This record gives sequence, structure tokens and C-alpha cells, in this order.
Amino acid sequence: MKLYEDLVWRGLISQTAGEDIEDAINSGNLTFYLGVDPTGKSVHVGSLLTIMGLVRLSRAGHHPVILIGGATGMIGDPSGKSQERNLLDEETTFANSKYIENQIKKLVPEAVFVNNYDWISKMSVITFLRDIGKNLTVNYMMAKESVKRRLESGISYTEFSYQMIQACDFLHLYKEMGCALQVGGQDQWGNITAGFELIRKIEGSSAKVYCLTFPLLLKSDGTKFGKTAEGGVWLDPDMTSPYSLYQFWLNTPDEDVIARLKEFTLLEKEEIDLIEEEWNLSREKRLAQKRLAEEVTKFVHGEEALKEAQRITEAVFKGDITSLSKKEIEDVFSEDQILSISDDKNILDILVEANLAPSKSEARKLVQGSAVSVNSNKIDDISFIVKKEDAIEKTYSFIKKGKKNHILIKHE
Repeated sequence: MKLYEDLVWRGLISQTAGEDIEDAINSGNLTFYLGVDPTGKSVHVGSLLTIMGLVRLSRAGHHPVILIGGATGMIGDPSGKSQERNLLDEETTFANSKYIENQIKKLVPEAVFVNNYDWISKMSVITFLRDIGKNLTVNYMMAKESVKRRLESGISYTEFSYQMIQACDFLHLYKEMGCALQVGGQDQWGNITAGFELIRKIEGSSAKVYCLTFPLLLKSDGTKFGKTAEGGVWLDPDMTSPYSLYQFWLNTPDEDVIARLKEFTLLEKEEIDLIEEEWNLSREKRLAQKRLAEEVTKFVHGEEALKEAQRITEAVFKGDITSLSKKEIEDVFSEDQILSISDDKNILDILVEANLAPSKSEARKLVQGSAVSVNSNKIDDISFIVKKEDAIEKTYSFIKKGKKNHILIKHE
């Protein structure tokens, strides 16, 4: 299967522009670029979909350039936004740029990195208006979906001009590095095609340039994963632990899992077809989800991090968290799964307070029926006291009722 056909099979192509783009993609010798604005210190799983497309192009012989938007990051992209972004200062933008460059470099070590601050910051207002602004009409710019959506609520000239600055980037890389293809997320189509049009206006309509966008990864509510969205899943291990990333993919719904294997892994079609066949025989075993979680966690964080994520998963789901460190426990449990207590407390009181039992009499029955464990040890003594001195690292006690219900006690 040729590269373009493979990308289509994986569902990785959303929109394209440029004559004979299929042949150009299959040629395996284009310099292409992906722009990433440093509006945060980490990219997220939504960005990972685009990165996987980039990796596939690179492995087929194309030459990747990662453009860190030191300049555009301070302007603010209106794409997909219902209101004006908060502008970042230079110090924050430069710090974020370094974080993101180091992060993506681990995933795409063969990429060349550039920062558009290096040329945009040196461009005078007169040069920008005469050489760039003259070539893009207001009518053309207002027709972009990212602008049209903001006309009612209002859009500043700063954000309105964003597509012109991104167009400058494509033109600059075309001239300086022979970059002929720009790729990005589907929501970037308007900005990407602005660069496509600018090059053809300045260099002539015969200029061999191309555009390709990848689909967006959407959350269950239909919104895209973004840097400021609540519940973000980040590629920075300090912001989203490898365990949490592993769990995110492990919880992929059945209706999405095969598509995610195609999009987010480097597995070939034959292997994915075999996984799908085996998974369909016994979906309750979640074999496809496990393989997806393994492949993505290993790609992002490495083999050792994957093993740690699997070890923690095993401990949590078998109820033996005593083998985990304090930090690992904190990575696993969210705030709504933790009950803080300031003094040692009777197990019956804790079961009621944690809503694991509706009353003390029901709590007593649970304990006497050996349905309750503390730190993996079954208890049947209704006078049992949950003590800080017995807690994991003197901080956490794990209370479990039956097989699935549990609470983490934090001793203040």
C-alpha cells in the first residue's frame, strides 16, 4: 500500500490542496512543516494525532520541519475559539517554546526545529503591510471559518491578522528551506491555505506547494482536546502521568478503538486486522484497548514507563496498592476518590462517611462478613481502627468494599 492510500485507510487525511498531491505524498522526498504554538508548556493527545501523521510522512522519506510559533504564540490563533485569547508575554512564550521543542524532539528526533520569532520579529510594519497584506484581500480573509465564527462576538485586528502571519511562515520556509507542504489539524485549514495562496501570488501559480490537514480528536461531548480544556490529557509526564495516559487509552470505547489503533499507532494494516479479528471474538477482554494503550504509552514515554503503568494498573485493579509509592498513589486517585481524616478513626465510621455503607449497622454487617479490606488485608473486627501509623508512608490507607468499591483515606 502506498503512503497516500495508507493515510486514507487510517482516516488521517481531512483536507488537501495542490495539484497532484497524491503523487507528491507518494514520492517520499518533500520538505514539509508542522506549526505548533507554545501557548502551554506541553502538547496534548489532540496534538498527538497530528504528530503521528507527521511521523508517518517522515518514515516514508519526507523531511519534517517543526515550526515553534514564538511569534504567533504571542498573537493568538482565533481558530476554534469563541473569544479572544489572553496574550502571553515573551518570557512565558520562550519558556513554553523550549518545553515543547524538547518534548516533540523525543517523538520525532529527525525533525529540524525553527522558531518563527526569528524572522517575524525582524519584519517592519511597512514590509508586512506592503509585501504580505497587499496579497491577501479582506474579503478572502473574512471568508475563513475561523474569522466568520467570531464576527458576531467580535475579533480584534490582532487575531484577524494571525492567518497573514502564518502565511508568512509558509512563504519563508518555502524560500529558505524549499518547504513545499504544510500539515496541521483540520481546524488550521484556513490558516494553512492562506500560506498556500500567498506563495502562489508571490511566486506564481505554477509554484509546487501543497496543504494537508489531519482530523481532530474529539472528546465525548464533541469538542476538541485543547491546551486550556478541562480534563486535558497531556504528553508531559508531570502533567499527565504515564499511568493516566495508559488508562486514558485503555478506556477507549469499543466503537472507537479500531479507528484509534489506525490513527495513533505505527502498527501495519495486517497486524491491526488481526487484532480486530481476535478482539471481535471476545470484546469483554478488551484486547484492542490494551494493545492501543501499550503502543501509545510506549511511543510517548518509552518501554520502562509502559511497564510502570502496567504495574500500577495491576496493583490498583487487584486491590494491592501497598506496593505503590506515595507519588504513584497520588497519580492514580482523583480528589473525589480521597477522604481526608485528621485523627485515627473506627472502620465503621469511615465506611459510612465514605458512602461505602448507608448506616453503621450495614457497615457492621460488611465487616463481619469479611467484605472489607484495609491496605489489602481483610478485616472482620468491628472495633478496627484505621491508623496513620499503619498507613502507606504514614499518609494513605486504602479501604475496599467487595471487588469494585473503594476509597483512599488521606491521613492529615
